[in-house]
Amino acid sequence: MTTIAAVEDIIHKPAAWHAARAQGIGSSDAAKIMAGEWYPLWEQKTGRAEPEDLSDILPVVMGSWTEPLNGWIYERRCGVTLIAGKRIQHPRLEYMTAETDFEVEETGPPPDIVECKHVSQFRKPAEVVSRYFWQCQHQMACADAPRVYLSVIFGTTTWERFEIERDDEAIAQLEARCAEFWTHVTNDTPPPDMPAETVEIALDDMREVDMAESNAWAEHAASWTEHGTAAKAFKEAEKELKALVAGDVRRAHGHGVEINRARNGALRIREERT
Repeated sequence: MTTIAAVEDIIHKPAAWHAARAQGIGSSDAAKIMAGEWYPLWEQKTGRAEPEDLSDILPVVMGSWTEPLNGWIYERRCGVTLIAGKRIQHPRLEYMTAETDFEVEETGPPPDIVECKHVSQFRKPAEVVSRYFWQCQHQMACADAPRVYLSVIFGTTTWERFEIERDDEAIAQLEARCAEFWTHVTNDTPPPDMPAETVEIALDDMREVDMAESNAWAEHAASWTEHGTAAKAFKEAEKELKALVAGDVRRAHGHGVEINRARNGALRIREERT
């Protein structure tokens, strides 16, 4: 039976987490900066105001609680393995950091990032993609990643995945505004009122393109069609092999395959070393 204490452990972050957030600009902070919400954020970063307490905001709690479920659905629907995300620092701007939900094991480096969201069943997909556009671009800037996949649960009935491509022009704009904001933090000077940089993505207006004349498309389409069944069988075999490894087993091997358990409990499969 799930206890109140168990829920509290999921939604409450430790003091060290809050201290780290105060020292830089996270992905949700970047979204606020692009939305023009500078002054309240500046008060938090300079210690004039406490971070907003979101522990009793139901949508936030639901998002935290359903994140593992979201990842589980993603793996089943997409046929990939997800690994736990991590805190990443921007390669040039040390005050920009991102904390990813998951990364796709089969990709990278740099890896594809998976960002999990749980939204109302009445939200339109285009609204969701637009809302989290800047947060995703911030993550890609920090991780030098090519894309972020939004894994979205709508209410209790629908799951969808949206691919957010890296936009270098948008990232340059984001980095410039973050740099300007952080100057006000380090100089301890109140920021001015800033306009919002809104993004409206109309998914219904996206183009349809006939790629029949593309030789590259033809080549990769043939390869995808030819190997699709084998790839599915490969992933299913990997899943079943991992299921055969008991919880107290560090290494299992045989018939040319070995599975090793990492310190965090994750199982890694590869050809057996001789």
